[in-house]
Amino acid sequence: MAAPATLEIAPSEVPVARTLAVLVTDSDRRRTVRGLATQVARFRLSELRGRLLKDRVFEDPGRLISRLKRRGLLLEIPTGGGEKTYQVPYPDDLRQLLLEETSRPEGFEPGPLLPIPDERAEIRSMDGEFLDHLREVLRDRLEETLEFGRTFDVKTLAAYLRGLFGEELYFDSLISLLQQYALADAPLIAPTGRTTGATGFHLALFGPPGTGKTFSIDDLVRGNPRSGVPPHGLPGRNRYCGGITPVQFLRVGSAYTGRTFNFIVPEFNDWFKYRGMVEPLKLVMEQREVKWETTLGTVGPYTFRSFFSVNYNVRTAGAQDYWTTIADPNFAALEDRMLLRFHPMTRARFRAVESSAERLELGEIDFSLAERIRDHLTLVHAVETGHPLVAARFRARPVRLERTLYERLREVSERALKATNFPKFSPRLKLRAVRLAAAAALLRTFAEPGPGPLSIGPLEVEFARRFYEEEIRAREGRHGRAAA
Repeated sequence: MAAPATLEIAPSEVPVARTLAVLVTDSDRRRTVRGLATQVARFRLSELRGRLLKDRVFEDPGRLISRLKRRGLLLEIPTGGGEKTYQVPYPDDLRQLLLEETSRPEGFEPGPLLPIPDERAEIRSMDGEFLDHLREVLRDRLEETLEFGRTFDVKTLAAYLRGLFGEELYFDSLISLLQQYALADAPLIAPTGRTTGATGFHLALFGPPGTGKTFSIDDLVRGNPRSGVPPHGLPGRNRYCGGITPVQFLRVGSAYTGRTFNFIVPEFNDWFKYRGMVEPLKLVMEQREVKWETTLGTVGPYTFRSFFSVNYNVRTAGAQDYWTTIADPNFAALEDRMLLRFHPMTRARFRAVESSAERLELGEIDFSLAERIRDHLTLVHAVETGHPLVAARFRARPVRLERTLYERLREVSERALKATNFPKFSPRLKLRAVRLAAAAALLRTFAEPGPGPLSIGPLEVEFARRFYEEEIRAREGRHGRAAA
């Protein structure tokens, strides 16, 4: 069946479409006996008009009916007596299409069959950006970058960001930049020598608007010339998705098969408002095979190997209880699949965001390490992904996991478990802490000599411990930070 991407429902027709969706549901139900379809779903125009009057909807349904007929979603049946009757060949699809278009968030979403920009051209452009920057580093700043890398570690990065944004805000920016290093998806090696994972992870900042989430995942990573913020993240590896609908994303995602990029989504919560999108998005976050089928077309199957940095804006009722303040039903989907940081708007955070914005506008923030961090990040990524320009000189190195890290993290969880028989944190949180420690180890790619795996040292263990303890405290609704 040839069908349009949308029904082009005008705002005045939305009540008509909603009533028609209910009528289609009832018509579909009437055609079944004991679960078996006995005839094609159908309804009379007079029946629709009667329901519209009952619902106090006075818009003429004729225009919508005509469009549905032209698109093959309704078939008029010749009958005597002037009574118009319509067959519904695809009741499930018509009902879903009507409900999707009448429950859309603000704006108009093009459907999956409308033309979209050439995503492969976008990928070529990003590849060119990365290649140009890497060549520039190798030609002009290689020794300087290696020298910088010999003393660079997570403590140095944390001190730089703390100096920029203060104690209250720096940690999100630190995690965001560590995720940039983790995009190399370097293997994680167990003490037995077996590969048990990789460094890459999804990042979600969850909380009300105005808590500094967008700055951490976007402005600091890609830069913001209007605010005077230079880019710190990977060139050509961050795909901005502001304004892209989830349907568009599912389509363009197929172009990234076999590649690893980072997708920055400033309003991830809006994607979950589109009917039928929750399950495909879960598959994407789990990096499993994605296939999305409707009568309007099929997307996939393809396997998504990239990652997300997202903001999930949600209103909270307070700042004390991590769980009872969250009413969004999709919170668990993110908690299970992403490294998720929750941010209530506390008094301290408000003051920190306000102060940081003032200093930025007054030109008092000096991003002195931005270029050197970006050069170092680019070179590390090229080395860990085996880029041809550096493969002859540098060998990719996995990260070796040590039992010491797990023992230190277990101490944190055991202290929390002693305080309650019903913990409010998941064991998955510990896995996120391990991923962060491994990503932090990549900062020492040029500081740790030798061809063997990179180790997770005391600095990375302590960083992971602090993250783990802070996140447990947040989920338990307690004040304060973990001990530094």
